[in-house]
This record gives sequence, structure tokens and C-alpha cells, in this order.
Amino acid sequence: MIIRTPSLLPSTLAIIAALSLGACDRQSTGEEQAVETAETGESAPSAGTIDRSHAGEAMPDLTISLPDGTEKPLDSFAGKPLLVNLWATWCGPCKVEMPALDQLAGERTDSLKVLTVSQDLNGAEAVAPFFKEQGFAHLEPWMDKNNDLMFAYQGGVLPMTVYYGADGKEIWRMIGEYDWAGDSVDEILTES
Repeated sequence: MIIRTPSLLPSTLAIIAALSLGACDRQSTGEEQAVETAETGESAPSAGTIDRSHAGEAMPDLTISLPDGTEKPLDSFAGKPLLVNLWATWCGPCKVEMPALDQLAGERTDSLKVLTVSQDLNGAEAVAPFFKEQGFAHLEPWMDKNNDLMFAYQGGVLPMTVYYGADGKEIWRMIGEYDWAGDSVDEILTES
């Protein structure tokens, strides 16, 4: 009698591929990850992977907050397309993406809301100084100190960006860093 077990190879290769696409994990410091990105010679993030397997799902029923204590339910941002970017100050690729996300938010003020939501466990202590130093003109320092969004999205890699239609239903999610100032942004943001 021969018993066959499924191979773990496809799953393992998928995980390795996702991590090699310019994402980060908690094991490396932000400085190490920023150095790794700088060493590639790239001036902008590389392309991540689009996952459409959650298309049609509603936004999680969760609340995010600002450093001043203001809280808002995520679904209160529905009404126009919404880009929710999960990031952290310790994630080099995340920090590389932020200026392009700020530019995108400014260019599309009327047609798109860009939310960057920190997954830093230190909350405002980590996020407020980073935002002050960077001087973003269009992004707000939203936080998810308990990582509820990361758990809701069943993610383990940052950055992760989820795109919702005006109806609050997910269209796609981007796993890993992405060039938000690149030529393909218009194409992926017209999906519905």
C-alpha cells in the first residue's frame, strides 16, 4: 500500500516568492531593510504581487486611530475608492513607498482616498516622529496598534495595500512594495 502526501513545495515556493518581491518582515530592522533596498540601486520600489482572491469582500469592521486619540471606523471612508496601505516604521520597503503614496494621495484627492495605517506596536511613539520628519503633505498618521487589520487581512508581510471600490468592497490587494508613482498605477486603479 502506497500512501501519498501532498507536497509542501508549491506553498514554500509561493512564500519565498512573496518575500522576495520587496516585502519585509519583523525579523530585520528598518535600517537593515532600507540598506537592502538601497543596495539594489532602485530609486523606487519594485512591483509587488496583486491578489484578487478576496475581491468582493467587505471592509473589516475595525477602528483605526490618529496619534491625538481620534478614532474612526474603517468603513467610514467608503464613498469613493479607498487604498489602505499597511506599513510600519521598522519596515524599510514600507518607508520607501510612503513618498509615492503621499504624491498619489495629492494627485487624486477628488477620486481616491489613500490611508496609510501603521502596524507599529509602539503606536504614536513611533509613528508621530516619523510623520513629522517626513513632512508628508497628504497622508495622515493612522494607526492600528493591535494589528487588527493585519489579522483581518490574514497577512504576514508588509507592506500590504488593499484597494476598495466606492461601495466598500475589496477589488484587489498588493502584497509587497509597489511603485505607486509608476506607469501601471493608472491601470490597476481603474479596476472595479
